[in-house]
Amino acid sequence: MRRPLRHALRRARRGFTLLEVLVAMGVLVLIGGMSWEIMASGLMMRDFMEQEDEVERNARIALDRVERELSLAYLTKSTTAVNTYRTVFVGKDDADTDMLWFATRSHRRRYAGSRESDQTEITYWTEDDPDRRGRLVLFHRESERVDHEPDKDGAIQPLARNVVRFDLRYLDPTNNEWSDDWDTTGAEQPNRLPRVVQVVLTVMGPDPDDPDDESPRSFVRTVFIENAPRVRKSALSGNGGSPGSFGSRVP
Repeated sequence: MRRPLRHALRRARRGFTLLEVLVAMGVLVLIGGMSWEIMASGLMMRDFMEQEDEVERNARIALDRVERELSLAYLTKSTTAVNTYRTVFVGKDDADTDMLWFATRSHRRRYAGSRESDQTEITYWTEDDPDRRGRLVLFHRESERVDHEPDKDGAIQPLARNVVRFDLRYLDPTNNEWSDDWDTTGAEQPNRLPRVVQVVLTVMGPDPDDPDDESPRSFVRTVFIENAPRVRKSALSGNGGSPGSFGSRVP
């Protein structure tokens, strides 16, 4: 019994052979490589999700403000005022870069005792981004005083960046049809508001297939204007001309 025990102890003291060490090192390298790939993929996914969340958050904040201001748009009965109080709602169609200015009751007074009301003038438009070629900046102008120049003066600030499309459509409550532009100073929509404004905002976000590239993200908001006349009921409409009787297709 002593010789086998002594022989086993002698073999245990010899350690690993070179082949065993190489195999063990190969296994460790393989495990390390797989662990690195998993960790790198996780970090890339984390970065993608953070960028995606930032794009969606910025677009949602911009559209929330647009919706609030549009929903409280209003018009006065005065259409011939000169150098004084005058309200309009004018939307100009320019392919994917529309422009809109209007009067609204969405202004929030920031300082107690300031001579401000809830009435204000708003303008939305886009311009080329000087920092990113082929991208646009959606600008927001707010004038705390409603006057005879509804598209001038006021504070200007960027509302959204990395924009490639800002498209607006208007639902005419008299015929239940969509229009690409609207002008309360003209003959087609004389001093009347659209019932609904559909807002399409497209911004560039990270491409899930290529981290070095970007792909478009489109966000749609359907805004009902509270002070606009209701949609005319149709005798053929099964739901009596309710707001759900018209489509919200994105062109």
